[in-house]
Amino acid sequence: MSDRSVRFILVGGFLGAGKTTTLARLARHFIGQGRTVGIVTNDQAGNLVDTQLLREQGFPVNEVTGACFCCQFDELARQLEDLEQRVHPDVFLAEPVGSCVDLAATVLQPLLHRYGRRLRIAPYAVLFKPVHGLRILGSDTPASVPPGGFSPQAAYIFRKQLEEADVILVNRADEYSRQELQALQERISQQYPETPVLIVSAKTGQGFAEYLELLTQEGNFGRRLLEVDYDLYAAGEAELGWLNSTVELQADVPFSLDDWSVRLLQAIREELAQGAGEIAHAKVICLGELGFASANLVASASRVELGISCRVPTRRAACIVNLRAAASPESLEHALDVALRHCAHGMGIQATLTAHRALRPGRPQPTYRYRTPVASA
Repeated sequence: MSDRSVRFILVGGFLGAGKTTTLARLARHFIGQGRTVGIVTNDQAGNLVDTQLLREQGFPVNEVTGACFCCQFDELARQLEDLEQRVHPDVFLAEPVGSCVDLAATVLQPLLHRYGRRLRIAPYAVLFKPVHGLRILGSDTPASVPPGGFSPQAAYIFRKQLEEADVILVNRADEYSRQELQALQERISQQYPETPVLIVSAKTGQGFAEYLELLTQEGNFGRRLLEVDYDLYAAGEAELGWLNSTVELQADVPFSLDDWSVRLLQAIREELAQGAGEIAHAKVICLGELGFASANLVASASRVELGISCRVPTRRAACIVNLRAAASPESLEHALDVALRHCAHGMGIQATLTAHRALRPGRPQPTYRYRTPVASA
């Protein structure tokens, strides 16, 4: 990495919290200021929707796959250095795997140790996902929060993510009333009194001015080193099944990528509901001949959201599916198979699976884990 300093912004949060949408909004902001950005995404397997979605929006993106940043730290460093050589960014944006925690000790402090003043660590923001977070923080939830949740082990990860944040961003403000958001902000502040809590919407930009102002601050950020029970941590990650697949679509008559994306996620949700496997996050991106569409689902009881619309029908497309749920990998494979057959038959499409990986995350084994913060430069 060159001698010039680069801002490093890590955005964490549980699966489906809105990290990719947040990174895209931040990237557009910095580019609008005339600054250059480089983005690094992260996943347990290849064929990542987030990477393709950001690239389709024109951003330079590298990815770290096969494990989280903490377990692939040297690969993270290589991807940052590659972006530095190709793009010369003023700002690095990075999003870790949504089921990971202990990132201050295993990512931010090692980065400071390796790069020192050349990498200026911004306040580490963790996005709060209301649809699951309210049930984890307490049972007194607003009526608009649907049922569902995870085991105590997965809830442990969620809470630890909030504990190490420099700032907590309550996302999806556009989906809740002012009263609900105020009550939620108070609840989080009571449990994490030393951490600023901001209300934002990555979708609409609400509250981002305050967050952007916070990102301009210089200081000793990313230094909240936690006591983490790695047995509980590993159990929480292993509860989740992980599926990444690519499907080739072909039809004699042009079809709507929007309709396919939404219908596929709805069919997956209906199939998983048979086994009561709570969805942490399901998302698709469909790349057609003249455009692309994306959709996502952040909980079993939530509605499928069309994130980016493609108004141009197509006869051919590549569809990437990422699914994370409290279910076995085999259950996810079955749900995808049933959903593909149902949607393909209903829309007159031939759907061919071309790449596929289903797994449970292994035990986290960080490359480095710092017990004390790196001395300030």
